[in-house]
Amino acid sequence: MKKALLTLLACCATLVTFSQETSYFPQRNEVWATKTPEVYAIDKTALEKAVSFAMNNEYTGSRDLRIAILEGFEREPFHEILGPTKKRGGPAGMILKDGYLVASWGDTKRVDMTFSVTKSFLSTVAGLAEDNGIIEDTSDKVSQYIWDGTFDGAHNSKISWEHLLQQNSDWSGELWGGKDWADRPPREGGLDDWKFRKLNEPGTVMEYNDVRVNLLAYSLTHVWRKPVPAVLKERIMDRIGASTTWRWLGYENAWTEVDGIKVKSVTGGGHSGGGIFISTEDMARFGLLFLNNGKWKAEQLISEKWIEKATTPSIPNPNYGYLWWLNTKGERHWEGWSADLYYAAGFGGNFIVIDKEHRLVVVTRWLEPSKIEEFMSLLLKAF
Repeated sequence: MKKALLTLLACCATLVTFSQETSYFPQRNEVWATKTPEVYAIDKTALEKAVSFAMNNEYTGSRDLRIAILEGFEREPFHEILGPTKKRGGPAGMILKDGYLVASWGDTKRVDMTFSVTKSFLSTVAGLAEDNGIIEDTSDKVSQYIWDGTFDGAHNSKISWEHLLQQNSDWSGELWGGKDWADRPPREGGLDDWKFRKLNEPGTVMEYNDVRVNLLAYSLTHVWRKPVPAVLKERIMDRIGASTTWRWLGYENAWTEVDGIKVKSVTGGGHSGGGIFISTEDMARFGLLFLNNGKWKAEQLISEKWIEKATTPSIPNPNYGYLWWLNTKGERHWEGWSADLYYAAGFGGNFIVIDKEHRLVVVTRWLEPSKIEEFMSLLLKAF
């Protein structure tokens, strides 16, 4: 009897483990396998209503993204386009359940800018560095690795990799012509107030700031001793069967020397141009990797330990981890969805959402950003 009970428990454990595994991974260039909503007892009418909402609530900014960028950041002194841009398409998206496509809309193969969704890809390159011992631990001071003066001084020398990843370093300086204080300045005050403000202790205040994210990309370029996009391609994108169409671009002047070779240092977003240009389908593949805890088929590409760190709330902002947004309780909490849900988000309404509770990956593009919570509320009714 005892032996039979142990066997039954073992079988149940196997079934639970199996149910937690993503059951489908698309091959490179494969037409994505679909399943009807009925297979998963998904409310088809509610699903169609959510998709219709996404299609009918397009981002109101110009489809000429040079114009949208300049208008979107017109408050910033000295702001200009420094890197490549591309005119965008219309709303597009995919919803995956256990890896299978249950809904899609728009042109999912079109390559578009993805803005700050790039940050979550950059976070992953940092994770690969820690997984491979290139960075011993994100608690290390960056000045232990980058000694070219970028992290000199009483304040900047305190900054750790974690501070850069959580956007709470308050690094002070200039990179590629961008001044830290001129990026998303406060609503109050003027130039002198912003330039000569008192610096926050690293780790105490989150400030969304592309100059400092670009600094992280620069630092990772030097520890990897190769272009960051090459690391992502070799270690992640090729292995998940991504297309050959995605690109990760930097500013025109963002060149650094590594081992005697000029290397482009890329951006963590498209704030001034650049960042990752990618299709909806390749974004979905990236989300599927994270839904499966960093594993693609049988290969662990990014460690579960890293994903746990990357999705741990930071002290200054419970809704932010290592360049991923979190659905923990806070100002950006989506009611009804699990606190374990997390997502990448970018200017213009670009999102990759990972929801392990329902085994979902949701990619939506060019959805008016203020409408994402309403869209997710509509989608929840389907499950």
